[in-house]
Amino acid sequence: MDKADRIDGMAKGLAVLESFDTERQRLNATLAAQRAGLSRASARRHLLTLADLGYLETDGSYYWLSPKVLRFAGSYLSSARLPRVLQPTLSRIAAQTRGAFSCVVLDGDEVVIIANSGQGFNLAPAAPTRLHAYGLHLGARLPAHATSTGQLLLAAKSRTELAHWLRGRQLPRLTPHTLCTAAALRAALEPLRAADWCLASEQHELGVHALAVPLRNLQGRTIAALNVVLPGPCTDVAQTCGQWLPVLQQAARELSPLL
Repeated sequence: MDKADRIDGMAKGLAVLESFDTERQRLNATLAAQRAGLSRASARRHLLTLADLGYLETDGSYYWLSPKVLRFAGSYLSSARLPRVLQPTLSRIAAQTRGAFSCVVLDGDEVVIIANSGQGFNLAPAAPTRLHAYGLHLGARLPAHATSTGQLLLAAKSRTELAHWLRGRQLPRLTPHTLCTAAALRAALEPLRAADWCLASEQHELGVHALAVPLRNLQGRTIAALNVVLPGPCTDVAQTCGQWLPVLQQAARELSPLL
């Protein structure tokens, strides 16, 4: 992009919006400046403007996101082709297996859920549906290095692209099982290129295990990943994969001509 065509004010405003996350749900001008890489005066002006436009709410000192920001997500989910293509298949396999399925894409250092089955596991007739804190809701963002889908999408990169992705990037330790060094992540990704599936056990959240496969278009390019969050402990990998991997792989084959 030509530098003359770049609107810096828009870029700064979006950087301020992106400063809000689960770690910092409320920000003042000083905190927003630090997180967005702006001066305090610039961050303050952007916060005031976003509040005036209705994208932020404020008590005069601190700011937080308003429901209006959901317009962006809603517009994407209703207009983008990929979520609409994926949803019927996810709903069908969830109804057949009572599994909790999600499809994600890679966005920077996170994966973003763009379609899900809308179900959790209900293993007993009277048991309540369980939605893991793992993040099954649409739009949820999860660290790529600590998720089955993220690791598959990273494995789809060339080694040069992966080296660029890893350069200077922090890999936070979320559980004792998280791959939090570049060397450990590279070593784990290498066999995924041949296996074409990934089982991540308790890497993002203790007690949560997920199995994933890549979603490729007819040209063979990996554009998303599909996973199932597994019920209960994963003590027998062969049995787990034997039960769930064929479901995921069949869904991936069905979806390929549509992607």
